[in-house]
Amino acid sequence: MNMKLKDCLQVPSQSTFASVALLLLRIAVGVAFMMHGWGKIQAPFGWLPTQAPLAIPGFLQFLAALAEFGGGLALIIGLLTPIACLGLAITMGVATFFHGVIMGDPFVNMTGGSSYEPAFIYMLISILVMAVGPGRYSADAKAFGFRS
Repeated sequence: MNMKLKDCLQVPSQSTFASVALLLLRIAVGVAFMMHGWGKIQAPFGWLPTQAPLAIPGFLQFLAALAEFGGGLALIIGLLTPIACLGLAITMGVATFFHGVIMGDPFVNMTGGSSYEPAFIYMLISILVMAVGPGRYSADAKAFGFRS
């Protein structure tokens, strides 16, 4: 394996408490992403309604579906975590832009309607896990070891 890629996939050393916290966060967020991505992965090239205010090509819809469903599974397992989190962060960045700028949704909708808060928070969580790593209780730690 390319040494640069292996270096990227090695897990930063974390305390037991931090690793358990990261495991719990990865599981909760990974399950949420898989649930959000489930409907999309059923029709990966055409899950957006045709009356959407912005035409998104089928290939980009596929990438978003793959990022949400596959990235959620990768988060749960802790496998290829930086790559999965990058895909999730980009997907959630696009969703944040779509809801906040294109649709004009508020950060929090006090009437229960659409908002860009969930996408923004999921984007930040993806960036956080990408930055600090998946913790020692992950497939990445078993497969690629720890960064010194």
